[in-house]
Amino acid sequence: MEKLFKQRLHALIAEASVSCTLPSHDMSNRPIIDMLAGWLEQKNFTCRTQDIDANKANLIACLGSGEGGLVLSGHSDTVPFDESRWNSNPLAITEKDNRFYGLGTCDMKGFFAVILAAIDELKLDSSMLKKPLIVLATADEESSMSGARALCAADLHHSRYAIIGEPTGLVPIYMHKGIGMQRLNIKGQAGHSSNPSLGNNAIEAMHAAIADLLAFRRQLQEQHQNRAFDIATPTMNLGCIHGGDNPNRICGSCHLDFDLRPLPGMELDRIHGELNQRLQGIADKHGVELSLEKLFGGVEAFAQDKNSELVAWAQELSGHNPQTVAFATEAPFLKKLGMQTVVLGPGSIDQAHQPDEFLDFDQIKPAVAIVKSAIQRYCL
Repeated sequence: MEKLFKQRLHALIAEASVSCTLPSHDMSNRPIIDMLAGWLEQKNFTCRTQDIDANKANLIACLGSGEGGLVLSGHSDTVPFDESRWNSNPLAITEKDNRFYGLGTCDMKGFFAVILAAIDELKLDSSMLKKPLIVLATADEESSMSGARALCAADLHHSRYAIIGEPTGLVPIYMHKGIGMQRLNIKGQAGHSSNPSLGNNAIEAMHAAIADLLAFRRQLQEQHQNRAFDIATPTMNLGCIHGGDNPNRICGSCHLDFDLRPLPGMELDRIHGELNQRLQGIADKHGVELSLEKLFGGVEAFAQDKNSELVAWAQELSGHNPQTVAFATEAPFLKKLGMQTVVLGPGSIDQAHQPDEFLDFDQIKPAVAIVKSAIQRYCL
């Protein structure tokens, strides 16, 4: 099993599948989807490819029939990488210090190798299953979440339980914050800087808008708190700003990109509408054109009842109390399909999205054992 695990993990890592909002960095995930489908078809899974666009697809692989059962879900993409910052080849498995190094080892191609190892050890056959087992591999989790959004139209046999194998150190996660990314555009009027009356400075209007954004952040943090989170309030980060082109020209346009991470119970669309209404007052006051656009569809906050059957089982089996995290996952989309959902997988989020990403050896066998137990409980 160990040799086969390594071979599969190496094959998954070697096939680059970056998703990125920059087209120059974005890649197809179809080779990964085809690879997983091939492995699962050998184990008598019925595999269906759900097209997202010409280069992107989800995999929905099912063993068994009927309704209910278990979904094991992961995303097939990784973030972009700078090979010059790695101490080993990011697109190959390197064994060192009782770890597998490589891009996607923990976030989260390693989970697919764990699933396959669990299926091997159980020697699964469709005749053994009382409820179906579904393996999902999604596209673009690291960028647009387009794969997870498409799942909302998929037939998942009315599955009742879902485990998303994001790197949580095998700690069950029952709640996480959401994320929205927005761009504030301000259009003023360029002109010669020697005479301010010749133009309308977009940077000065942005200065007022930033002050209002920070006031809105304080308001949200006063109104919304959840002590289950390490950071108990919603957060807003002003990430990047661009405006103007020369010191001796009145700035004609400026835009600011920022993110917002709401707590469960806070709706992104409602926040967007409220914020847009507030900012229009600044546009009127400064005589500029102002627009607030979403950079992607956003991910709502996720909350599964801490006392639900799945979370209680995950706590008992893992030996860890359920926790919360600030990062977003595909969990809200699966929960929307009516499934009890928990985020639970090998590896640490601390190693994700950075050079020399790794998966500790000591996470692998416990992860396989958890997946085996989940299949036995909810499918056999």
